[in-house]
Amino acid sequence: MFGILGDRVDGASVLDLFAGTGAMALEALSRGAAEAVLVESSPEAFASLRGNVEGLGAEEAVCLPLDYREAIRRLASKGRRFSLVFLDPPYGRGLVGRSAAEIHRAGILSPGAVAVAERAARDPGESVPEGWEERTDRRYGDTRITLYDIPAPGGKPTTVGPG
Repeated sequence: MFGILGDRVDGASVLDLFAGTGAMALEALSRGAAEAVLVESSPEAFASLRGNVEGLGAEEAVCLPLDYREAIRRLASKGRRFSLVFLDPPYGRGLVGRSAAEIHRAGILSPGAVAVAERAARDPGESVPEGWEERTDRRYGDTRITLYDIPAPGGKPTTVGPG
């Protein structure tokens, strides 16, 4: 995936909305991202996330122990903007589409941003905001990863099929 993203990672402001252990955002930082906000609501996963961030000395990383909706509200109220977003919610709950819509409505994406969505390959297609252009959609075993180019905030949802 980082090979596909290429130089879009360099200098990026990263939002890892369902961070888990923080692997995606931490990898982005190691590849030249300027900063990262990692959001994780599970107390157990958050403890692991904090340990990973501290263990790597990733000073550019901010960890938020919040539900994704609350995190989006807070980030929007602070006027934050992100150029690279990772969406890897728990599979099978329709959270890729819902979280994409929340991010889009909140206006926290920079024009030209990229979103990376991970979900189960068996999950049906989900609505993403209008203007989110699918760059690539790949399957790796039971996992499906879709990259979207986001030209500008605003718009109506459109459905992207299960690939």
